[in-house]
Amino acid sequence: MSENIRSASNASESRTLESNTSKNLILIVEDEVKIANLLNDYFKQAQFNTHCIGHGDEVIPWVKHHDVDAILLDIMLPGKDGITLCKEIRQFSNVPILMVTARVDEIDRLLGLELGADDYICKPFSPREVVARVKTVLRRSQLKPENTAALRLDEDKYQVTFNGKTLALTAVEFQLIKPLSKEPGRIFTREQLMDSMYSDNRIVSDRTIDSHIKKLRKKLVEISPEEELIQSVYGVGYRLVGM
Repeated sequence: MSENIRSASNASESRTLESNTSKNLILIVEDEVKIANLLNDYFKQAQFNTHCIGHGDEVIPWVKHHDVDAILLDIMLPGKDGITLCKEIRQFSNVPILMVTARVDEIDRLLGLELGADDYICKPFSPREVVARVKTVLRRSQLKPENTAALRLDEDKYQVTFNGKTLALTAVEFQLIKPLSKEPGRIFTREQLMDSMYSDNRIVSDRTIDSHIKKLRKKLVEISPEEELIQSVYGVGYRLVGM
């Protein structure tokens, strides 16, 4: 199994050297040959360069010696698993990492580990969706810091200023943006945001959270239309970026 992936990997690396160096390089870490080759084909069609690795022990040395733009990292691997690899990569690199899991219920556990991953994808998936998710993460990572706006919270006054202007927020909206602003980049599930918004442990639907997020985004966009400060993480929740 790993021999086939290595063959695909070597062929991919040769094509990478011959191709336009301006293309983004995506590392696909996946030990299932069919999935690795399928993703490889879709990324090639989308004009990406790729490299495939099927064994966890080969990942760190390769990443340290190559300028990779994003990593698709499966959790279940021979050798080092994806969780261990993500932690190790974060010790020396901020390269975007998209974790791939076979269980949707595992995403909450991964979020709790605070691995520093940029997105989470659950199998089975659409290869087109994976490519789209990688493009989104790349766009987000390539935003220039100097273009980002300042968001400041005054908890005593229940006041928020964004780009130097005061936002008229409700108490619920303030409680919603507070955890996001304290840990920019961290992905919060709807349940986590719900707990922050309501201290009485009331039960509200996901639509309620989404509705408040929509209103909050609208107020932020009115001040700075070019900024998308609150971003959705498909199937998981929300995070604040650009801080």
